[in-house]
Amino acid sequence: MEKVSLKKTASSSLLEENVLNWNLVQKSFEKSFGSEIYSSWLKNISLIKEYNDHVILGVKTRFFRDWITSRYADKILGELKKHKISITRLEFRIEPEKTGNKSLFSNIQENKISEIKNSILNYNRLNPNLNFDNFVVGQSNNLCFLSAKKTCSQLSRYNPLFIYGGVGLGKTHLLNAIGLELSKNNTVMFISAERFMYQFIKSIKKNEMVNFKDFFRKANVFIIDDIQFIRGKEGLQEEFFHTFNTLFDQSSQIVISSDRAPNKLDRVQDRIKSRLSGGLVVDIGSPEYDLKLKILRKKISEYQNFFKESPDLQEEVLSYVAKNSNSNIRELIGIFNRVVAFGKMSKKPLNVNDCKIILRDVYNSNKVISIDKIQTVTSNFFSISLNDMLSPRRSRPLARPRQIAMYFAKKLTTRSLPEIGRKFANRDHTTVIHAVKTIEKLLQNNEEIKKNVEELKSLILSDTNAISN
Repeated sequence: MEKVSLKKTASSSLLEENVLNWNLVQKSFEKSFGSEIYSSWLKNISLIKEYNDHVILGVKTRFFRDWITSRYADKILGELKKHKISITRLEFRIEPEKTGNKSLFSNIQENKISEIKNSILNYNRLNPNLNFDNFVVGQSNNLCFLSAKKTCSQLSRYNPLFIYGGVGLGKTHLLNAIGLELSKNNTVMFISAERFMYQFIKSIKKNEMVNFKDFFRKANVFIIDDIQFIRGKEGLQEEFFHTFNTLFDQSSQIVISSDRAPNKLDRVQDRIKSRLSGGLVVDIGSPEYDLKLKILRKKISEYQNFFKESPDLQEEVLSYVAKNSNSNIRELIGIFNRVVAFGKMSKKPLNVNDCKIILRDVYNSNKVISIDKIQTVTSNFFSISLNDMLSPRRSRPLARPRQIAMYFAKKLTTRSLPEIGRKFANRDHTTVIHAVKTIEKLLQNNEEIKKNVEELKSLILSDTNAISN
């Protein structure tokens, strides 16, 4: 009896020796890890049981447990040892909240932005600097700007709002501005199509598709960038289709961007293209001269406000850059930064001749050509319709121009053989290979073909505003 009693006493002392003050522990977590990591991951950790050499901690989900264990366990143990030196190990136990079936997927931030974080934690924040106030409006983007503003004032009137255009023209800026504006009174989800796919695959692997569906279908405003990323990914398209329908049925505002119009999204299900085309589709064009000039002047103003000095760019320099730049807005800003940097290094105001030297590699670089343009120019050159050139017919007057167009698509674009084949009415890549070899052989001994190819190449390269498709 005495031995039993002694054992009980010893056991009691193990549990009661130097009991942790969990409030103090949590305060040390916040100080050591920082407020962002603490509020996202550590704030809701509970102390379930304490022993002399280890503790059992409670977390909400298996995902929380795995994430914390893989990234913060050692540091958490170090913090606990500061409060109780005898602790040598941790154990995590999943304890779901009793008030409902909540998980990380249902976590809505206080600012009403559900931000998907790395493995659902913080990978796509809304940028406060990309708002409507600092979006420079011109003729090429005015319709997109007005549509975005109208969407914010009248939710679900244009649903979905689909914005498309080339790289660096301001699509993401407008999407971000919509998110910022609507986040004041709505729950906003803002994510890229690539991140949507990443979380989709991760949820399948972890058997968490129910949580995935719940998480992405609870937003009042769903904004997804670069939807062209789902091309050819059947499983992802299936999930996106059902997510879209659920959001649409519950009158959530949907905003989507792409590098091309809905009907140009090859390898995307027809039913998805139909949904995307069912709202307001607007394109954002390449910046015209006046818009480029406004952007450059705005950059000068921002430079002066930030550095408290003028970049010393004459009006003729701004005009030269705006006139000669066929680039997108992002590249235009890069050119501006280069000119300003060279001006500072040379310690003198730059003139147009200086700019010609500084930017010779930019303005003399090879331009990107699109397959659509190659097809159009080739069919016009041979006086046949584009539909006839792409048709299955194999007569010589149609087959030869088709082969020449395929030859140029291979030589003048960076597209793969299967991609070129798909642009030619879904032909096989072996057909493209045969066409290229045929034209290369004819160029060696057929003067008429050689002359036609040279003239066609000159026509294709003459207009430099094409974007690769």
